[in-house]
Amino acid sequence: MRNVRLRRIASDLAEGSGDRAQTELGEYLAQRPDDVDANHLMANACLRRGQQDEALAKLSRCIDLAPGFVRARFDRAKLLCKLNRFQAALFDLDFLLSRDAENPLFRQMKAEILRIIGEDARSLMLCEGLAVEHPAHAQCWIAYGHALRTLGHQQKSIAAYRKAIKCRPCSGLAWWGLAGMRTLSFDDGDLVAMEWQLRQADVPADDRTALQFALGKAYEDRRDYSRSYEMYAKGNAALRARLDDGAPARLAARADAMKALFTSDLLNRSVGGCCESPDPIFIVGQPRSGSTLLEQILASHSAVEGTAELPYIRALAARLEQRGGFPATLATLATSELKAMGEEYLQSTAVHRKLGRPFFIDKAPANFWHLGLIRLILPNAKIIDARRNPAACLLSMFKLYFNMARPRLVELGRSYRDYVSLMAHFDSAMPGKIHRVLYENLVSDPEGETKRLLDHLGLPFEESCLRFYETTRTVLTVSSEQVRRPISRDTMNSWRNYEPWLGPLLKSLGSVFDRYPAVPEELI
Repeated sequence: MRNVRLRRIASDLAEGSGDRAQTELGEYLAQRPDDVDANHLMANACLRRGQQDEALAKLSRCIDLAPGFVRARFDRAKLLCKLNRFQAALFDLDFLLSRDAENPLFRQMKAEILRIIGEDARSLMLCEGLAVEHPAHAQCWIAYGHALRTLGHQQKSIAAYRKAIKCRPCSGLAWWGLAGMRTLSFDDGDLVAMEWQLRQADVPADDRTALQFALGKAYEDRRDYSRSYEMYAKGNAALRARLDDGAPARLAARADAMKALFTSDLLNRSVGGCCESPDPIFIVGQPRSGSTLLEQILASHSAVEGTAELPYIRALAARLEQRGGFPATLATLATSELKAMGEEYLQSTAVHRKLGRPFFIDKAPANFWHLGLIRLILPNAKIIDARRNPAACLLSMFKLYFNMARPRLVELGRSYRDYVSLMAHFDSAMPGKIHRVLYENLVSDPEGETKRLLDHLGLPFEESCLRFYETTRTVLTVSSEQVRRPISRDTMNSWRNYEPWLGPLLKSLGSVFDRYPAVPEELI
Protein backbone atom coordinates (compact mmCIF):
# COMPACT_ATOMS: atom_id res chain seq x y z
CA MET A 1 0.00 0.00 0.00
CA ARG A 2 1.85 3.04 -1.31
CA ASN A 3 -0.56 5.81 -0.32
CA VAL A 4 0.57 7.38 2.95
CA ARG A 5 -2.95 8.38 3.98
CA LEU A 6 -4.28 4.86 3.42
CA ARG A 7 -1.38 3.41 5.43
CA ARG A 8 -2.35 5.66 8.34
CA ILE A 9 -6.03 4.65 8.04
CA ALA A 10 -4.98 0.99 7.99
CA SER A 11 -3.00 1.60 11.16
CA ASP A 12 -6.07 3.17 12.80
CA LEU A 13 -8.10 0.09 11.87
CA ALA A 14 -5.47 -2.23 13.31
CA GLU A 15 -5.48 -0.25 16.57
CA GLY A 16 -9.26 -0.41 16.86
CA SER A 17 -10.22 3.10 15.73
CA GLY A 18 -12.83 1.77 13.31
CA ASP A 19 -15.27 4.68 13.39
CA ARG A 20 -12.62 7.25 12.55
CA ALA A 21 -11.14 5.03 9.84
CA GLN A 22 -14.53 4.45 8.25
CA THR A 23 -15.28 8.18 8.19
CA GLU A 24 -11.94 8.97 6.56
CA LEU A 25 -12.35 6.17 4.05
CA GLY A 26 -15.78 7.50 3.10
CA GLU A 27 -14.26 10.90 2.38
CA TYR A 28 -11.36 9.34 0.47
CA LEU A 29 -13.60 7.11 -1.68
CA ALA A 30 -15.87 10.03 -2.51
CA GLN A 31 -12.89 11.48 -4.38
CA ARG A 32 -11.32 8.20 -5.59
CA PRO A 33 -14.10 5.58 -5.91
CA ASP A 34 -11.89 3.27 -7.99
CA ASP A 35 -9.03 3.00 -5.50
CA VAL A 36 -8.73 -0.74 -4.88
CA ASP A 37 -6.85 -0.48 -1.58
CA ALA A 38 -9.36 2.00 -0.19
CA ASN A 39 -12.28 -0.24 -1.12
CA HIS A 40 -10.56 -3.19 0.57
CA LEU A 41 -9.92 -1.17 3.72
CA MET A 42 -13.55 -0.03 3.75
CA ALA A 43 -14.66 -3.66 3.50
CA ASN A 44 -12.57 -4.46 6.58
CA ALA A 45 -13.98 -1.44 8.42
CA CYS A 46 -17.54 -2.56 7.61
CA LEU A 47 -16.82 -6.09 8.81
CA ARG A 48 -15.57 -4.77 12.14
CA ARG A 49 -18.94 -3.05 12.60
CA GLY A 50 -20.95 -6.08 11.54
CA GLN A 51 -22.01 -4.50 8.24
CA GLN A 52 -21.70 -7.66 6.18
CA ASP A 53 -23.71 -6.59 3.13
CA GLU A 54 -21.73 -3.38 2.83
CA ALA A 55 -18.47 -5.28 3.22
CA LEU A 56 -19.49 -7.74 0.51
CA ALA A 57 -20.28 -4.87 -1.86
CA LYS A 58 -16.86 -3.31 -1.29
CA LEU A 59 -15.02 -6.62 -1.74
CA SER A 60 -16.92 -7.22 -4.96
CA ARG A 61 -15.95 -3.73 -6.10
CA CYS A 62 -12.30 -4.58 -5.41
CA ILE A 63 -12.53 -7.71 -7.53
CA ASP A 64 -14.30 -5.90 -10.35
CA LEU A 65 -11.46 -3.38 -10.40
CA ALA A 66 -8.67 -5.95 -9.91
CA PRO A 67 -9.75 -9.56 -10.59
CA GLY A 68 -6.35 -10.86 -9.49
CA PHE A 69 -6.46 -9.20 -6.04
CA VAL A 70 -5.92 -12.40 -4.07
CA ARG A 71 -6.52 -11.06 -0.57
CA ALA A 72 -9.81 -9.40 -1.55
CA ARG A 73 -11.08 -12.54 -3.30
CA PHE A 74 -10.12 -14.76 -0.35
CA ASP A 75 -11.78 -12.32 2.06
CA ARG A 76 -14.91 -12.41 -0.10
CA ALA A 77 -14.92 -16.21 -0.09
CA LYS A 78 -14.74 -16.20 3.71
CA LEU A 79 -17.57 -13.69 3.97
CA LEU A 80 -19.73 -15.57 1.45
CA CYS A 81 -19.24 -18.71 3.51
CA LYS A 82 -20.26 -16.86 6.64
CA LEU A 83 -23.37 -15.68 4.79
CA ASN A 84 -24.15 -19.33 3.84
CA ARG A 85 -23.61 -18.60 0.13
CA PHE A 86 -21.48 -21.67 -0.32
CA GLN A 87 -21.59 -22.05 -4.10
CA ALA A 88 -20.47 -18.45 -4.59
CA ALA A 89 -17.65 -18.99 -2.09
CA LEU A 90 -16.54 -22.09 -4.00
CA PHE A 91 -16.45 -20.06 -7.21
CA ASP A 92 -13.96 -17.63 -5.64
CA LEU A 93 -11.87 -20.44 -4.17
CA ASP A 94 -11.72 -22.28 -7.48
CA PHE A 95 -10.58 -19.04 -9.14
CA LEU A 96 -7.80 -18.72 -6.54
CA LEU A 97 -6.83 -22.38 -6.84
CA SER A 98 -6.63 -22.11 -10.62
CA ARG A 99 -3.74 -19.71 -10.04
CA ASP A 100 -2.24 -21.24 -6.89
CA ALA A 101 -3.29 -24.88 -6.84
CA GLU A 102 -1.15 -25.93 -3.87
CA ASN A 103 -2.14 -23.11 -1.50
CA PRO A 104 -3.07 -24.84 1.79
CA LEU A 105 -5.35 -22.04 3.01
CA PHE A 106 -7.47 -22.17 -0.13
CA ARG A 107 -7.63 -25.97 -0.08
CA GLN A 108 -8.47 -26.12 3.62
CA MET A 109 -11.33 -23.67 3.21
CA LYS A 110 -12.65 -25.50 0.16
CA ALA A 111 -12.58 -28.78 2.10
CA GLU A 112 -14.65 -27.21 4.87
CA ILE A 113 -17.26 -25.85 2.47
CA LEU A 114 -17.49 -29.18 0.65
CA ARG A 115 -18.08 -30.86 4.02
CA ILE A 116 -20.87 -28.39 4.82
CA ILE A 117 -22.71 -29.00 1.54
CA GLY A 118 -22.35 -32.78 1.72
CA GLU A 119 -19.54 -33.31 -0.81
CA ASP A 120 -17.77 -35.49 1.71
CA ALA A 121 -15.64 -37.65 -0.56
CA ARG A 122 -14.16 -34.57 -2.22
CA SER A 123 -13.63 -32.93 1.17
CA LEU A 124 -11.86 -36.04 2.45
CA MET A 125 -9.51 -36.05 -0.55
CA LEU A 126 -8.46 -32.48 0.14
CA CYS A 127 -7.97 -33.15 3.87
CA GLU A 128 -5.93 -36.25 3.14
CA GLY A 129 -3.72 -34.39 0.70
CA LEU A 130 -3.06 -31.60 3.19
CA ALA A 131 -2.19 -34.06 5.95
CA VAL A 132 0.20 -36.00 3.72
CA GLU A 133 1.88 -32.84 2.42
CA HIS A 134 2.11 -31.17 5.84
CA PRO A 135 2.74 -34.07 8.22
CA ALA A 136 4.16 -31.85 10.96
CA HIS A 137 0.98 -29.74 11.23
CA ALA A 138 -1.40 -31.06 13.87
CA GLN A 139 -4.35 -29.11 12.49
CA CYS A 140 -4.12 -30.94 9.15
CA TRP A 141 -4.33 -34.31 10.92
CA ILE A 142 -7.26 -33.11 13.05
CA ALA A 143 -9.19 -31.97 9.98
CA TYR A 144 -8.40 -35.29 8.31
CA GLY A 145 -9.55 -37.15 11.43
CA HIS A 146 -12.83 -35.24 11.47
CA ALA A 147 -13.42 -35.98 7.78
CA LEU A 148 -12.75 -39.70 8.28
CA ARG A 149 -15.02 -39.85 11.30
CA THR A 150 -17.84 -38.13 9.41
CA LEU A 151 -17.76 -40.94 6.85
CA GLY A 152 -17.53 -43.70 9.47
CA HIS A 153 -13.86 -44.63 9.04
CA GLN A 154 -13.27 -45.06 12.75
CA GLN A 155 -9.85 -46.69 12.93
CA LYS A 156 -8.34 -44.34 10.34
CA SER A 157 -9.84 -41.41 12.22
CA ILE A 158 -8.26 -42.57 15.46
CA ALA A 159 -4.89 -42.91 13.72
CA ALA A 160 -5.17 -39.36 12.35
CA TYR A 161 -5.94 -37.92 15.80
CA ARG A 162 -2.97 -39.85 17.21
CA LYS A 163 -0.69 -38.31 14.58
CA ALA A 164 -1.97 -34.85 15.52
CA ILE A 165 -1.09 -35.53 19.15
CA LYS A 166 2.36 -36.73 18.14
CA CYS A 167 2.88 -33.43 16.30
CA ARG A 168 1.48 -31.34 19.15
CA PRO A 169 0.99 -33.22 22.44
CA CYS A 170 -1.18 -30.47 23.98
CA SER A 171 -3.66 -30.46 21.09
CA GLY A 172 -6.97 -30.42 22.92
CA LEU A 173 -9.05 -30.92 19.78
CA ALA A 174 -7.17 -34.10 18.91
CA TRP A 175 -7.61 -35.51 22.43
CA TRP A 176 -11.28 -34.57 22.35
CA GLY A 177 -11.58 -36.18 18.92
CA LEU A 178 -10.40 -39.43 20.48
CA ALA A 179 -12.76 -38.98 23.45
CA GLY A 180 -15.67 -38.77 21.05
CA MET A 181 -14.87 -42.16 19.50
CA ARG A 182 -17.21 -44.51 21.33
CA THR A 183 -15.17 -47.53 20.23
CA LEU A 184 -12.07 -46.24 22.02
CA SER A 185 -11.14 -46.14 25.70
CA PHE A 186 -8.12 -44.18 26.86
CA ASP A 187 -5.30 -46.29 28.28
CA ASP A 188 -3.04 -45.46 31.24
CA GLY A 189 -0.52 -43.76 28.97
CA ASP A 190 -3.19 -41.47 27.55
CA LEU A 191 -4.34 -40.52 31.03
CA VAL A 192 -0.79 -39.69 32.16
CA ALA A 193 -0.13 -37.68 28.98
CA MET A 194 -3.29 -35.56 29.33
CA GLU A 195 -2.74 -34.93 33.04
CA TRP A 196 0.85 -33.89 32.33
CA GLN A 197 -0.29 -31.42 29.68
CA LEU A 198 -2.78 -29.83 32.08
CA ARG A 199 0.03 -29.21 34.56
CA GLN A 200 1.95 -27.14 32.01
CA ALA A 201 1.51 -23.40 32.43
CA ASP A 202 1.92 -22.58 28.73
CA VAL A 203 -0.91 -24.74 27.35
CA PRO A 204 -3.31 -22.40 25.47
CA ALA A 205 -6.73 -21.85 27.05
CA ASP A 206 -8.72 -23.59 24.29
CA ASP A 207 -6.47 -26.65 24.42
CA ARG A 208 -6.71 -26.74 28.21
CA THR A 209 -10.50 -26.69 28.13
CA ALA A 210 -10.73 -29.43 25.49
CA LEU A 211 -8.25 -31.53 27.49
CA GLN A 212 -10.43 -31.18 30.58
CA PHE A 213 -13.43 -32.53 28.68
CA ALA A 214 -11.35 -35.39 27.27
CA LEU A 215 -10.13 -36.26 30.76
CA GLY A 216 -13.69 -36.15 32.01
CA LYS A 217 -14.52 -38.85 29.44
CA ALA A 218 -11.40 -40.85 30.38
CA TYR A 219 -12.32 -40.89 34.09
CA GLU A 220 -15.93 -41.70 33.21
CA ASP A 221 -14.80 -44.78 31.28
CA ARG A 222 -12.97 -45.85 34.46
CA ARG A 223 -16.08 -45.25 36.57
CA ASP A 224 -14.25 -42.59 38.57
CA TYR A 225 -17.26 -40.29 38.46
CA SER A 226 -16.02 -37.86 41.09
CA ARG A 227 -12.87 -36.97 39.13
CA SER A 228 -14.82 -37.13 35.89
CA TYR A 229 -17.34 -34.57 37.14
CA GLU A 230 -14.51 -32.37 38.41
CA MET A 231 -12.95 -32.26 34.94
CA TYR A 232 -16.25 -31.59 33.19
CA ALA A 233 -17.04 -28.86 35.71
CA LYS A 234 -13.69 -27.13 35.14
CA GLY A 235 -14.15 -27.24 31.38
CA ASN A 236 -17.67 -25.87 31.65
CA ALA A 237 -16.53 -23.09 33.98
CA ALA A 238 -14.06 -21.96 31.31
CA LEU A 239 -16.82 -21.92 28.69
CA ARG A 240 -19.20 -20.07 31.03
CA ALA A 241 -16.62 -17.31 31.46
CA ARG A 242 -17.10 -16.46 27.78
CA LEU A 243 -20.85 -15.95 28.12
CA ASP A 244 -22.45 -12.58 28.64
CA ASP A 245 -24.11 -12.69 32.07
CA GLY A 246 -27.32 -11.27 30.64
CA ALA A 247 -27.70 -13.93 27.92
CA PRO A 248 -29.84 -16.44 29.90
CA ALA A 249 -32.30 -13.71 30.93
CA ARG A 250 -32.57 -12.48 27.34
CA LEU A 251 -33.45 -15.98 26.16
CA ALA A 252 -36.17 -16.26 28.81
CA ALA A 253 -37.55 -12.89 27.72
CA ARG A 254 -37.51 -14.01 24.10
CA ALA A 255 -39.54 -17.12 24.98
CA ASP A 256 -42.15 -14.91 26.67
CA ALA A 257 -42.23 -12.55 23.67
CA MET A 258 -42.80 -15.45 21.30
CA LYS A 259 -45.66 -16.84 23.35
CA ALA A 260 -47.30 -13.42 23.30
CA LEU A 261 -46.77 -12.86 19.57
CA PHE A 262 -47.50 -16.22 18.01
CA THR A 263 -51.21 -16.60 18.53
CA SER A 264 -53.30 -19.11 16.58
CA ASP A 265 -54.63 -16.26 14.44
CA LEU A 266 -51.15 -15.11 13.44
CA LEU A 267 -49.82 -18.60 12.81
CA ASN A 268 -52.75 -19.45 10.54
CA ARG A 269 -52.85 -16.08 8.80
CA SER A 270 -50.74 -16.95 5.78
CA VAL A 271 -51.69 -20.58 5.30
CA GLY A 272 -52.72 -20.99 1.65
CA GLY A 273 -50.86 -17.94 0.42
CA CYS A 274 -47.31 -18.85 1.33
CA CYS A 275 -44.74 -21.26 -0.01
CA GLU A 276 -46.68 -24.52 -0.11
CA SER A 277 -43.78 -26.96 -0.42
CA PRO A 278 -44.09 -29.97 1.92
CA ASP A 279 -40.44 -30.97 1.39
CA PRO A 280 -38.79 -29.93 4.68
CA ILE A 281 -38.91 -32.04 7.84
CA PHE A 282 -37.60 -30.06 10.81
CA ILE A 283 -36.23 -31.97 13.79
CA VAL A 284 -36.04 -29.61 16.76
CA GLY A 285 -35.48 -29.86 20.51
CA GLN A 286 -32.55 -29.71 22.87
CA PRO A 287 -29.08 -30.97 21.88
CA ARG A 288 -28.37 -34.54 23.01
CA SER A 289 -32.06 -35.45 22.93
CA GLY A 290 -31.90 -38.18 20.28
CA SER A 291 -32.33 -35.92 17.26
CA THR A 292 -29.44 -37.51 15.33
CA LEU A 293 -30.94 -40.96 15.91
CA LEU A 294 -34.28 -39.75 14.56
CA GLU A 295 -32.53 -38.22 11.57
CA GLN A 296 -30.73 -41.49 10.83
CA ILE A 297 -33.96 -43.49 11.09
CA LEU A 298 -35.78 -41.16 8.71
CA ALA A 299 -32.83 -40.91 6.32
CA SER A 300 -33.04 -44.70 5.98
CA HIS A 301 -36.45 -44.28 4.31
CA SER A 302 -36.49 -44.22 0.50
CA ALA A 303 -38.48 -40.94 0.44
CA VAL A 304 -36.36 -38.93 2.89
CA GLU A 305 -32.88 -37.45 2.60
CA GLY A 306 -30.83 -36.50 5.63
CA THR A 307 -28.78 -33.36 5.17
CA ALA A 308 -27.30 -31.60 8.21
CA GLU A 309 -27.96 -28.95 10.83
CA LEU A 310 -28.71 -26.33 8.21
CA PRO A 311 -28.09 -22.63 9.02
CA TYR A 312 -30.74 -21.02 6.82
CA ILE A 313 -33.65 -20.59 9.24
CA ARG A 314 -31.30 -19.05 11.78
CA ALA A 315 -29.94 -16.73 9.08
CA LEU A 316 -33.45 -15.59 8.13
CA ALA A 317 -34.20 -14.85 11.79
CA ALA A 318 -30.94 -12.88 12.11
CA ARG A 319 -31.86 -10.84 9.06
CA LEU A 320 -35.24 -10.02 10.54
CA GLU A 321 -33.51 -9.04 13.77
CA GLN A 322 -31.42 -6.49 11.86
CA ARG A 323 -34.47 -5.27 9.99
CA GLY A 324 -36.41 -4.30 13.07
CA GLY A 325 -36.37 -6.99 15.72
CA PHE A 326 -37.15 -10.69 15.78
CA PRO A 327 -39.75 -12.08 16.24
CA ALA A 328 -41.89 -8.91 16.33
CA THR A 329 -41.12 -8.02 12.69
CA LEU A 330 -42.88 -11.17 11.52
CA ALA A 331 -46.27 -9.74 12.46
CA THR A 332 -45.75 -6.85 10.03
CA LEU A 333 -44.76 -8.86 6.94
CA ALA A 334 -47.07 -9.28 3.97
CA THR A 335 -47.93 -12.77 2.81
CA SER A 336 -45.88 -12.17 -0.34
CA GLU A 337 -42.80 -11.46 1.78
CA LEU A 338 -43.35 -14.61 3.82
CA LYS A 339 -43.73 -16.61 0.63
CA ALA A 340 -40.48 -15.18 -0.73
CA MET A 341 -38.66 -16.18 2.46
CA GLY A 342 -39.96 -19.74 2.19
CA GLU A 343 -38.83 -19.96 -1.41
CA GLU A 344 -35.44 -18.49 -0.49
CA TYR A 345 -35.04 -21.19 2.17
CA LEU A 346 -35.79 -23.93 -0.38
CA GLN A 347 -33.35 -22.45 -2.88
CA SER A 348 -30.63 -22.26 -0.22
CA THR A 349 -31.13 -25.88 0.85
CA ALA A 350 -31.05 -27.22 -2.70
CA VAL A 351 -27.25 -27.52 -2.63
CA HIS A 352 -27.53 -30.05 0.22
CA ARG A 353 -30.02 -32.30 -1.55
CA LYS A 354 -28.09 -34.92 -3.52
CA LEU A 355 -30.48 -37.88 -3.84
CA GLY A 356 -33.56 -36.45 -5.51
CA ARG A 357 -35.88 -37.66 -2.75
CA PRO A 358 -39.17 -35.81 -2.16
CA PHE A 359 -38.45 -34.89 1.48
CA PHE A 360 -35.35 -33.73 3.34
CA ILE A 361 -34.43 -33.22 6.99
CA ASP A 362 -33.19 -30.02 8.56
CA LYS A 363 -31.90 -31.17 11.92
CA ALA A 364 -30.96 -28.02 13.80
CA PRO A 365 -32.27 -28.51 17.36
CA ALA A 366 -32.26 -24.79 18.15
CA ASN A 367 -34.86 -24.22 15.44
CA PHE A 368 -37.44 -24.71 18.19
CA TRP A 369 -36.86 -20.99 18.75
CA HIS A 370 -38.03 -20.38 15.20
CA LEU A 371 -41.17 -22.51 14.93
CA GLY A 372 -43.30 -19.41 14.42
CA LEU A 373 -41.10 -18.32 11.52
CA ILE A 374 -41.16 -21.84 10.04
CA ARG A 375 -44.95 -22.02 10.29
CA LEU A 376 -45.40 -18.63 8.59
CA ILE A 377 -43.01 -19.20 5.67
CA LEU A 378 -43.39 -22.99 5.21
CA PRO A 379 -46.84 -23.89 6.53
CA ASN A 380 -46.74 -27.42 5.09
CA ALA A 381 -43.38 -28.35 6.60
CA LYS A 382 -43.39 -31.19 9.13
CA ILE A 383 -42.03 -30.60 12.65
CA ILE A 384 -40.61 -33.28 14.95
CA ASP A 385 -39.76 -32.48 18.57
CA ALA A 386 -37.08 -34.80 19.98
CA ARG A 387 -37.34 -34.90 23.76
CA ARG A 388 -35.37 -36.71 26.45
CA ASN A 389 -35.34 -36.90 30.23
CA PRO A 390 -34.06 -33.41 31.11
CA ALA A 391 -31.44 -34.62 33.60
CA ALA A 392 -29.98 -37.04 31.06
CA CYS A 393 -30.21 -34.50 28.24
CA LEU A 394 -28.57 -31.61 30.09
CA LEU A 395 -25.86 -33.73 31.68
CA SER A 396 -25.00 -35.01 28.22
CA MET A 397 -24.68 -31.40 27.04
CA PHE A 398 -22.54 -30.65 30.10
CA LYS A 399 -20.16 -33.44 29.10
CA LEU A 400 -19.82 -32.30 25.49
CA TYR A 401 -17.07 -29.95 24.33
CA PHE A 402 -17.77 -27.18 21.84
CA ASN A 403 -15.49 -24.18 21.44
CA MET A 404 -18.21 -21.69 22.36
CA ALA A 405 -19.76 -20.02 25.38
CA ARG A 406 -22.06 -22.13 27.54
CA PRO A 407 -24.45 -21.46 30.44
CA ARG A 408 -24.06 -23.08 33.84
CA LEU A 409 -25.94 -26.29 34.59
CA VAL A 410 -28.46 -24.34 36.66
CA GLU A 411 -28.98 -21.92 33.77
CA LEU A 412 -29.39 -24.86 31.39
CA GLY A 413 -32.11 -26.18 33.68
CA ARG A 414 -34.00 -22.89 33.52
CA SER A 415 -33.54 -22.78 29.76
CA TYR A 416 -34.97 -26.28 29.49
CA ARG A 417 -38.08 -25.07 31.31
CA ASP A 418 -38.37 -22.23 28.78
CA TYR A 419 -38.12 -24.78 25.97
CA VAL A 420 -40.86 -26.97 27.45
CA SER A 421 -43.10 -23.96 28.00
CA LEU A 422 -42.55 -22.60 24.49
CA MET A 423 -43.22 -25.99 22.88
CA ALA A 424 -46.42 -26.33 24.94
CA HIS A 425 -47.52 -22.96 23.58
CA PHE A 426 -46.96 -24.04 19.98
CA ASP A 427 -48.74 -27.34 20.66
CA SER A 428 -51.76 -25.28 21.67
CA ALA A 429 -51.48 -22.59 18.98
CA MET A 430 -51.10 -25.03 16.08
CA PRO A 431 -52.54 -28.36 17.26
CA GLY A 432 -51.41 -31.47 15.46
CA LYS A 433 -48.49 -29.78 13.71
CA ILE A 434 -45.75 -31.00 16.07
CA HIS A 435 -45.03 -34.70 16.55
CA ARG A 436 -43.13 -35.44 19.73
CA VAL A 437 -40.77 -38.41 20.09
CA LEU A 438 -39.56 -39.29 23.57
CA TYR A 439 -36.09 -40.79 23.48
CA GLU A 440 -36.96 -43.31 26.15
CA ASN A 441 -39.94 -44.59 24.14
CA LEU A 442 -37.84 -44.79 20.99
CA VAL A 443 -35.25 -46.91 22.79
CA SER A 444 -37.88 -49.15 24.42
CA ASP A 445 -40.11 -49.59 21.36
CA PRO A 446 -38.20 -48.58 18.21
CA GLU A 447 -40.63 -50.21 15.80
CA GLY A 448 -43.77 -48.71 17.34
CA GLU A 449 -42.27 -45.22 17.64
CA THR A 450 -40.90 -45.36 14.11
CA LYS A 451 -44.29 -46.36 12.70
CA ARG A 452 -46.02 -43.55 14.58
CA LEU A 453 -43.41 -41.10 13.30
CA LEU A 454 -43.85 -42.21 9.69
CA ASP A 455 -47.63 -42.04 10.06
CA HIS A 456 -47.33 -38.41 11.09
CA LEU A 457 -45.22 -37.74 8.01
CA GLY A 458 -47.67 -39.58 5.76
CA LEU A 459 -45.06 -42.15 4.77
CA PRO A 460 -45.36 -45.94 4.57
CA PHE A 461 -43.34 -48.05 6.95
CA GLU A 462 -40.07 -49.45 5.56
CA GLU A 463 -38.03 -52.11 7.32
CA SER A 464 -34.83 -50.22 6.49
CA CYS A 465 -35.79 -47.61 9.11
CA LEU A 466 -35.26 -50.23 11.84
CA ARG A 467 -31.87 -51.13 10.32
CA PHE A 468 -30.80 -47.50 10.28
CA TYR A 469 -27.30 -48.45 11.43
CA GLU A 470 -26.74 -50.09 8.02
CA THR A 471 -27.48 -46.84 6.17
CA THR A 472 -24.35 -45.37 4.65
CA ARG A 473 -24.41 -41.61 4.89
CA THR A 474 -22.50 -38.70 6.33
CA VAL A 475 -23.21 -37.86 9.97
CA LEU A 476 -21.71 -34.55 11.06
CA THR A 477 -22.75 -34.47 14.72
CA VAL A 478 -20.97 -35.93 17.74
CA SER A 479 -23.48 -38.80 17.72
CA SER A 480 -21.99 -40.18 14.49
CA GLU A 481 -20.65 -43.29 16.24
CA GLN A 482 -23.87 -44.09 18.11
CA VAL A 483 -26.17 -44.03 15.07
CA ARG A 484 -23.97 -46.53 13.28
CA ARG A 485 -24.86 -49.15 15.88
CA PRO A 486 -28.20 -50.72 16.86
CA ILE A 487 -30.17 -48.97 19.59
CA SER A 488 -28.90 -49.78 23.07
CA ARG A 489 -30.54 -49.17 26.44
CA ASP A 490 -27.21 -49.32 28.29
CA THR A 491 -26.73 -45.56 28.68
CA MET A 492 -30.35 -44.49 29.13
CA ASN A 493 -29.97 -43.97 32.90
CA SER A 494 -26.22 -43.37 33.01
CA TRP A 495 -26.88 -39.81 34.19
CA ARG A 496 -27.53 -41.27 37.65
CA ASN A 497 -23.80 -41.95 37.97
CA TYR A 498 -23.46 -38.18 38.46
CA GLU A 499 -26.58 -37.70 40.58
CA PRO A 500 -24.64 -36.75 43.76
CA TRP A 501 -23.51 -33.55 41.99
CA LEU A 502 -26.74 -32.68 40.20
CA GLY A 503 -28.79 -31.24 43.05
CA PRO A 504 -28.68 -27.62 41.78
CA LEU A 505 -29.63 -28.76 38.26
CA LEU A 506 -32.59 -30.83 39.44
CA LYS A 507 -33.74 -27.96 41.62
CA SER A 508 -33.61 -25.54 38.68
CA LEU A 509 -35.60 -27.99 36.55
CA GLY A 510 -38.20 -28.37 39.28
CA SER A 511 -41.52 -29.77 38.11
CA VAL A 512 -40.21 -30.31 34.57
CA PHE A 513 -37.97 -33.04 35.96
CA ASP A 514 -40.41 -34.34 38.57
CA ARG A 515 -43.27 -34.72 36.09
CA TYR A 516 -41.38 -35.72 32.94
CA PRO A 517 -42.64 -36.44 30.31
CA ALA A 518 -45.80 -34.54 31.32
CA VAL A 519 -45.78 -30.75 30.98
CA PRO A 520 -46.34 -29.02 34.33
CA GLU A 521 -49.54 -26.97 34.46
CA GLU A 522 -47.70 -23.76 35.35
CA LEU A 523 -45.85 -23.93 32.00
CA ILE A 524 -48.92 -24.35 29.82
